[in-house]
Amino acid sequence: MTTIRLNKDWVLGERLGAGGFGQVFAAESPDGSGAAVKLVPKASGANRELLFVDLKGARGIVPIIDSGEQGEHWVLVMPRASKSLRDHLTSTNSPLSTTDATSILIDIASALTELDGKVVHRDLKPENVLWLNGKWCLSDFGISRYAEATTAADTRKYSLSPPYAAPERWRAERATGAVDVYALGVMAFEILCGRKPFPGPHIGDYREQHLHMEPPAIDVGTSVLKALITEALFKAPGARPSAANLLARLNRSQQHRSGGLGRLSEAHLGEVAKQSESERQKSAARSATEQRADLFQGASALLDSLYGQLSEAILEAAPSAKKGRLGKRNGVTISLGTAQLELVPLTKTPSSPWEWEAPAFDVVAQAGMILRVPRDRYDFEGRSHSLWYCDAFQAGRFEWAETAFMVSPLLGRNTTMRPFMADPGIEAAKALWNGMSEFQLAWPIEEIDPESLIDRWANWLADAAEGRLHAPSTMPEKPTPRNWRQK
Repeated sequence: MTTIRLNKDWVLGERLGAGGFGQVFAAESPDGSGAAVKLVPKASGANRELLFVDLKGARGIVPIIDSGEQGEHWVLVMPRASKSLRDHLTSTNSPLSTTDATSILIDIASALTELDGKVVHRDLKPENVLWLNGKWCLSDFGISRYAEATTAADTRKYSLSPPYAAPERWRAERATGAVDVYALGVMAFEILCGRKPFPGPHIGDYREQHLHMEPPAIDVGTSVLKALITEALFKAPGARPSAANLLARLNRSQQHRSGGLGRLSEAHLGEVAKQSESERQKSAARSATEQRADLFQGASALLDSLYGQLSEAILEAAPSAKKGRLGKRNGVTISLGTAQLELVPLTKTPSSPWEWEAPAFDVVAQAGMILRVPRDRYDFEGRSHSLWYCDAFQAGRFEWAETAFMVSPLLGRNTTMRPFMADPGIEAAKALWNGMSEFQLAWPIEEIDPESLIDRWANWLADAAEGRLHAPSTMPEKPTPRNWRQK
């Protein structure tokens, strides 16, 4: 038997379980006091103060009755509870009645009200709600903050419990009491309906569901309880009720309402449902913005690599070529004789840039390539192509694509760049449109193959340097199938 010496000696017994951080053992002191001992590894980057939250006097909290350290572990000693809420839900094997569910939620909301403004649990879930001294109490304060602070090798990508984590936890934002209210909402749904509002099962699924999806409609319980749970699950932290508000309404929900008050409760539930959808849309829009920022970073890295390969290949093949920069656009230029190749720098594409009927795909970033030559007697001074980072071929799969544009031959006029590049906007939208327009594709939208692109543009640069680059005799130069995603 292992004895841990703290303020009292504790003899460890059977292992009771393990969480994301630490193991729990039954324990007994020489005077016969029973307890549960949690051993938390001394993880690098996380100091002990994160674990030892001072909650003396707070009701509804499993207290720490002894603490210290043992070898490579911090030690927390707590009274031994008879069961967890998870054990209780598993043993009942069915949704709880409205009365039983409300009683449990009142205990949890009471504890959260005690803690409001003092400490945020950050990892509230049925495993951390314990039956102690005739009521449901909260345990494991500090564990979540300790897990987040660690830099140990076993750190998980998300130090949270995916089924119960609020949207702001997935965004790694500062945790407030609203995250505990959200977790209470998830537990309330689970207790009352017998299932979680967001089923996962994988961590990526949970993230998508908590950030973007509306919880299913609750088909049991009173209108007051339904509204309360719906509000607790609002995506925006500021829109959720406080723990004290939840507690007051849970207490009132035990009183039977009829007549006008009952009708008002039903009307309130309808308004809450509308607000919940509004909050979901706001969260989805915010997440879309964040996703675009992540995609733009990826686009930048890929374009840097492509431009680097192209520049290196040209300068190696033609050492007399000169590399420079173009002032206004800040693009890279490679000059050989009277020819100049410009690598147009990366820019962000607005989320709705088209000013016309938009194609079905999305463009996150744009760039381009321009090959300039002295203007000839046919008013030709080179060619330019667009580079778009888009999901033109498969929804959600972004890649760099190349294309170019032309004016319709029916108009009887030309541009000095033939073909020419266009940013996502009205000209490009008209070229991609199903109807007749003054603009057309002159080069198909095609996924960029770096080797093919480098060889092709090197050939054109060689022609330009030798004075042999002319306007294409026919355009489009290649077939331009409507291979992109269309509405």
